Amino acid sequence: MSKYDDLAEKFGTPAYVYDLEVVAESRDQLFDMLPEGFHVFYALKSNPHPEIGRELRNGGCRAEISSTGELANALTAGFDPAGILYTGPGKTNAELELAIAAGVRLFSVESITDLRHVGAAAEKHEVTASCLLRINTTASSGGTGIRMMGRASQFGIDAETLPALMPALKSVPGTRVVGAHFFTMSNAQDEGSLLGEYEFVLRTAAQLRREVGLPLEVLDIGGGFSSPYAVPGPRTGYPNLRTGLEDLLDLHLPEWRDGGIELACESGRYLSGSSGSLLAGVVNVKEGRGSRFVILDAGINVLGGLSGIGRLLPAAVGIEEAGGEVGSLVGPLCTPGDSLAKATELPELAPGDIVTVPNVGAYGVTASLISFLGRPAPTEVVVRGDEIVSVSRLDYQRAYEVSP
Repeated sequence: MSKYDDLAEKFGTPAYVYDLEVVAESRDQLFDMLPEGFHVFYALKSNPHPEIGRELRNGGCRAEISSTGELANALTAGFDPAGILYTGPGKTNAELELAIAAGVRLFSVESITDLRHVGAAAEKHEVTASCLLRINTTASSGGTGIRMMGRASQFGIDAETLPALMPALKSVPGTRVVGAHFFTMSNAQDEGSLLGEYEFVLRTAAQLRREVGLPLEVLDIGGGFSSPYAVPGPRTGYPNLRTGLEDLLDLHLPEWRDGGIELACESGRYLSGSSGSLLAGVVNVKEGRGSRFVILDAGINVLGGLSGIGRLLPAAVGIEEAGGEVGSLVGPLCTPGDSLAKATELPELAPGDIVTVPNVGAYGVTASLISFLGRPAPTEVVVRGDEIVSVSRLDYQRAYEVSP
């Protein structure tokens, strides 16, 4: 029995439920773990639902986006466009012009050509864009999570090229380089690794400022905060992060205490992940050749797991009602790849029952193969405790309109 069974009965399945009370708890927990004065950018890629964005904005978060679709959702959520950070390696001219026309003024750039594209769009609107140089270092520190630096990549300016590039980077018309953006890893599951990453970032930023004249009015040190995905469990706690990070800042960038540097980090999964549950209906239970298959009305089109962790599906999906029978959770799609969990412990299930997958408030609907085989998108129900705030559904089930 799930606490959301009444919502499944009322709105049908598959359905996602997002609890804004949990969003607020996640937001407050993250701010409490950071030094006073840190800005937190919410990565809308994890979940662009405006209600979630609005809850985070009300508690002091800013928005990090990488598309005009995310920009539209951020503006709907009420984020100040001047405080939005626009990132990504493939910013087109049309996207940049739309963002600047909407009031976005802060960009993370991945190359000098990316910076020139930002500058050209800014000049068209007779404004100056503030830009962070995303840095790709020659190495990185920790050994857990997903590595985002230290190798050839579409992300970031190679640190070893900065001595030669810095004069040109500082003179691109329409732009002003105001700082640096690092993103070394994702999903650090222990505090030591996370602090190791931040020490590496702060030491590198200070060194680049000293040796090549990198401006440091603003420094985004990235994210890496861990939260479970599609399995039960709490968000990771980092009880010593605040004091550890303060000590590192005192060592490498002591002027931070006087407000000499605007410090920021970013998070998606930590802020929204634990707020969401997927409700899936059992369509059929099939026995065959010694195996048991529980067929759901939700498959990889609804829970695809494209969560920036290098694989299509989660390694396993856990459900709140786990029991003692072994079976596989599969979806309704006409492909053998539509499997959510294999040979896992399941309760006794029958057609009409509801399965609840926890911790999918991040990288759920919008990170799934939502248009595959043309099935309707799941309903998304936003609640605040027992109160229903909103009900919506993305419109992906549509026919083509072909022009001759």
